[in-house]
Amino acid sequence: MSEIKVSHLHYRDNRLWHGLVVGRAGLDLYPQPSGSKTRDADLFASDVGGSGANIAVAMRRAGGEVGLISALSDDPVGEYVQQRLKTEGIDLQLMQTTSGDERTSLAIAEERQEDCEVVIYRNNPADLRITCDETIRLAISQSSNLIVTGTSLIEPDSRNQTLEMMEHAKQNDCQVWLDLDYRPWNWPDQQTTRSAYQKAAEQAHVLVGNEDEFNILQEDINTQAEQCAAHDQVMILKRGEKGCSLFSGRARLDTGIYALPALKPYGSGDAFLGNVIMNYMSSGDWQQAIEAGSAAAALVVSQRGCVSAMPNLEEIELLQKRMMIKPTTKWS
Repeated sequence: MSEIKVSHLHYRDNRLWHGLVVGRAGLDLYPQPSGSKTRDADLFASDVGGSGANIAVAMRRAGGEVGLISALSDDPVGEYVQQRLKTEGIDLQLMQTTSGDERTSLAIAEERQEDCEVVIYRNNPADLRITCDETIRLAISQSSNLIVTGTSLIEPDSRNQTLEMMEHAKQNDCQVWLDLDYRPWNWPDQQTTRSAYQKAAEQAHVLVGNEDEFNILQEDINTQAEQCAAHDQVMILKRGEKGCSLFSGRARLDTGIYALPALKPYGSGDAFLGNVIMNYMSSGDWQQAIEAGSAAAALVVSQRGCVSAMPNLEEIELLQKRMMIKPTTKWS
């Protein structure tokens, strides 16, 4: 293990935030009783969701000071989401509001592992109306990490604003994490997606995605890993039930999963990333961080909701202690 050289992120002391997250925050509705198909629902339970909100709450429950860079509509739905995030302790001073036709997004997500349908309504979404103003630029320079989700890159205006944030972060020693977060219905074609991803990847210190997402960024996973190594970037490949692979320098870490019964297939990636970031900041150890993220991911899919399902540190540590069969871990 001591002979394996890995890339490490370098943090400056005395930053106001552990992380600022750029991405969607919206209203989630879950057909009830739990496990129902949407068409058969008697009623719907509500929660806050969206990759940006989920990651922010995951980091907050892991002990972080976290702000969210997004936009919500100036209406009761936007107010509901904002109030729930405020209750979670998320710093909302950088949130922007929209009026008129730009609305907070809505997702209807079935709580079932098989034949699970998730429908997201994002017609003229509020969260894509973000601007990189001077207040946000100053905040980024006072944050240890900037976490960008791929949904903020969808439209040209929000893409340009997000790329400006990433460039400013990189210039100010703020570590940039890019979660590719591909949603095919959001993009006109894969060439547009590839172009946007490649521009964003140039500004990132850490790239995170699954195999399909990395194949959009670069057609060959091994080529992408080599490219990351050449630019001193870290690449985290999420492999679902097969676990996760981290590429750092010329080293590779393969880890398994914490096997818990799953109620739903979504939310795990956001819990994983939020906890990887916070654990790595405190430990400086990629293996420990990945294992904590994997435990968080397992806990989220075993519970209902998204934001409300994000575990705290005590729950993660308890799972890691109690699991009789530990995930396999291998450096190469």
